[in-house]
Amino acid sequence: MSVAPASLIASELEVSLDGEPVLHRVSVAIDAGWTAIVGPNGAGKSTLLRTLAGLLKPGRGEVRLNGRAHAKWAPREWAQHLAWLPQQGEVIGELTAGEVVALGRLPHLGLFASARAIDDAAVLQAMNRAGCADWRHKPVTQLSGGERQRVMLARTLAVQAGVLLLDEPTTHLDPPHQIALVRLFKALAADGCAVASVLHDLPLALQSDRLVVMAEGRLLAQGDSADPRLHAALVDVFGGAIRIERLGEQWIVVPQLDTHALARHRGANKS
Repeated sequence: MSVAPASLIASELEVSLDGEPVLHRVSVAIDAGWTAIVGPNGAGKSTLLRTLAGLLKPGRGEVRLNGRAHAKWAPREWAQHLAWLPQQGEVIGELTAGEVVALGRLPHLGLFASARAIDDAAVLQAMNRAGCADWRHKPVTQLSGGERQRVMLARTLAVQAGVLLLDEPTTHLDPPHQIALVRLFKALAADGCAVASVLHDLPLALQSDRLVVMAEGRLLAQGDSADPRLHAALVDVFGGAIRIERLGEQWIVVPQLDTHALARHRGANKS
């Protein structure tokens, strides 16, 4: 599957929840490739992703998809171009895995149209890519948490959107399936998709094309995931509790177990 090049640009986003400011003038660009959004708990990562998806209205700033502001898109057209995977996707009822994935075709079909051959093909392709085609006739309620997560991911892929926003897509997945997901993200990026994922798993995030580093609702850094300045921002935002080192062709995250080095790092940041 290949898609037309897509871009999602957010400018000066300010968002409050229950009257409390959560995002502070955040500007990010999600272009073709895989972007990982990282930061400590409470950094505003999920709020940013929900705002990018059009689910939260910013008090200030705007989100533009392919150069057009969110308010200028019809909801159905927006849903055809941008697919969203929530952090905790729940399925109600006795739908089979295949029926859940088929819901991803609704932006193209509407509520009452019958599925066409092109829709059936999109569903099967999405399930194959997410590694869940073997369960397409099985009720989702009989699946494990990791299996359900792969079904929900397949539903997102079935939209065949140019932009995919994924909030903690590795939830419930074991290491082999996390690695398979990284390979999938890279394949989607090669297809021309703009993929943005919130991740807590820093070693996986370092495999991305670009990193967005956040803390306390603010953007600290964004850029190439191999950029040493991004690595320094990551180390700082996690209080020096990690190191980032090169291992062969990859960057890896190493816990900083030397308490003296950790204290020196924190002291240097305070000075």
